[in-house]
Amino acid sequence: MAQTMADAFRANFLGNSPTWYKLTIIAFLLVNPILVWINPFLAGWVLVIEFIFTLAMALKCYPLQPGGLLAIEAILLGLASPEMVLHEAEHNFEVILLLMFMVAGIYFLRDMLLYTFTKILLGVKSKMLLSFMFSLTAAFLSAFLDALTVTAVIITVAVGFYGVYHKVASGKDFGQSHDHGSDDEVQSLHREDLDRFRAFLRSLMMHGAVGTALGGVTTLVGEPQNLLIAEIMGWSFVEFFMQMAHITMPVLAVGLTTCLALEYFKVFGYGAKLGPNVREILEAYDNDQSEKRTRQQKLAIAMQAFVALLLILALGFHLAAPGIVGLMVIVLATALNGITDEHQIGPAFEEALPFTALLVVFFAIVAVIAEQGLFLPIIDWVMMHDGKTQMALFYIANGLLSMISDNVFVATVYITEVAEIFEAGQLTRTQFDALAVAINTGTNIPSVATPNGQAAFLFLLTSALAPLIRLSYGRMVIMALPYTITMSITGLAALWFLG
Repeated sequence: MAQTMADAFRANFLGNSPTWYKLTIIAFLLVNPILVWINPFLAGWVLVIEFIFTLAMALKCYPLQPGGLLAIEAILLGLASPEMVLHEAEHNFEVILLLMFMVAGIYFLRDMLLYTFTKILLGVKSKMLLSFMFSLTAAFLSAFLDALTVTAVIITVAVGFYGVYHKVASGKDFGQSHDHGSDDEVQSLHREDLDRFRAFLRSLMMHGAVGTALGGVTTLVGEPQNLLIAEIMGWSFVEFFMQMAHITMPVLAVGLTTCLALEYFKVFGYGAKLGPNVREILEAYDNDQSEKRTRQQKLAIAMQAFVALLLILALGFHLAAPGIVGLMVIVLATALNGITDEHQIGPAFEEALPFTALLVVFFAIVAVIAEQGLFLPIIDWVMMHDGKTQMALFYIANGLLSMISDNVFVATVYITEVAEIFEAGQLTRTQFDALAVAINTGTNIPSVATPNGQAAFLFLLTSALAPLIRLSYGRMVIMALPYTITMSITGLAALWFLG
């Protein structure tokens, strides 16, 4: 039977998303004009909830499309103006540059990063120490690079090693082609080792992902919203670190201690070790690759390490805006390693640009919030309290919302509203600084609870690695739970007692 236009539309609209999800988005689009006619303030709040829903359902459909439809409708209905959206984008231009150029720049340092993580993985025999090193290294790199990119690197390492062992477990040599997505060819002798290897990789990936959050909260380039907060506050790289240190350093210590405790007690899905048979195969593969590595490839790794050092120095001394530093990294890393073809450069931007586009949609929703004054009642209630109670309420509110939504969106909304209150003369600079610290730490620390809160977590969940190592949404939430509890409580306690 011929396909009708209605059937074709249902198939095309939001692609492979579930039918119930498509109908929900259509219902949102239909009900919003009615709500605007009844009460624009109410319509604005409903729009924000709808947008948060698209973020929470990111696994069903990337939020850019449904969220973008909601943003376009909001502008057409007069909840925000195109000029206000442009103003928000211009105000956050440094964040856009950071996403465009820094993530792409790190793409050209992957060989060096892969080499580093590989040596850690095979060089450290103790699982407790290995987990600690993975988490600490991910934290350090995320403080200077980008949490999403660091996560992409450790995923690449894990996929590579999983593919190598899966190939050998299926009775093939290193050089043979193989589909590691199916266990049909895995020999019975290796099946138990393969299951343990999956558990080993799951725990290692979660330690690494939490490490990116531990490091990402500390500096202005660790997470996109950090740069936004630093821009509004006028903080340099070093000043941002110092403003946050009384909270971020205790949280880092507790996070790393939690890592060790989880491995020691073997709870919440942690504790699996790398079996001797698997280690023997992976070491043989690494030796094989080392022997084949040419002088040109070795020099490329050295040049990438040199560029990474320049990156850290440029950010540490605030020599230029982070986005411009990222562009410098692109130029140096490609020029020094002979990458001069446009088609070699293009893939570097594939990871960053979808999220950059989504961020501009965030700004459209922020424009609605600003023009309709949606958050003013909540902020007015929080502002009725004084001192540490006020900071604690901001921390908790940001943390809870970041668990179900995206921390970039939450931080953007709150810091914008608080900045307007400061500019109106209702806050002292000291109060403004304290609330900015509470917003940054509140959005970055408790958000490890779910894959929705952290872009790096969502990236891990939606990666090609997740199904290979049997890492589901529910399993991620369970494995993140002890970190969520210990880190969130530590952050709140440090804010209260050390602030």
